[in-house]
Amino acid sequence: MSDVDTGKVVVNRAMSLDGFIAGRGHAMDWIGEHLTPDVFPEVMAATGAMLVGRGTYEVAKGMAPQDTAYDGGVQFVLTHQPPDEPDPTVTFLTCGIEEAVATARAAAGGKNLEILGADVAAQCLGRGLVDEILVYVLPVLLGDGVRFSPPSLDRVELEPFANTQSGAVTMLRFRVRKQS
Repeated sequence: MSDVDTGKVVVNRAMSLDGFIAGRGHAMDWIGEHLTPDVFPEVMAATGAMLVGRGTYEVAKGMAPQDTAYDGGVQFVLTHQPPDEPDPTVTFLTCGIEEAVATARAAAGGKNLEILGADVAAQCLGRGLVDEILVYVLPVLLGDGVRFSPPSLDRVELEPFANTQSGAVTMLRFRVRKQS
């Protein structure tokens, strides 16, 4: 059985050259200026589900539809408090991170589970739940915002295995080395 058949847990990030995944005030509109769903269609085709944090979900809700046109399959939002008004496009989870990953991974149907959001990704990395990190480096310097990883995240060893350029966007891929 190949990795594609079993699916992987992949932290998926768009990042400015100076290391930010969101700008001041959690602004992410700059991402849609450079990264559209047709830039790396193979990533979308390999994705069966997405697990995002509540903050990322709220920011994405406020963005223009063309800036969030990423169809990554079934969407799950991990939160302490689901919204009062349900959103039929997502499933809200209030469980622990391990259960959330297992639930979303099962829903991915053998495809990859994409992890979006700084806090959820850091939790997954900290608990050894991530197989791969995929980073789209975008040609912009933001100067301030949300860093790629929080200072609370311990060291994580990575093994680079691919890099691809599409127009002005560079995609870097790393395997997460499992600690014994």
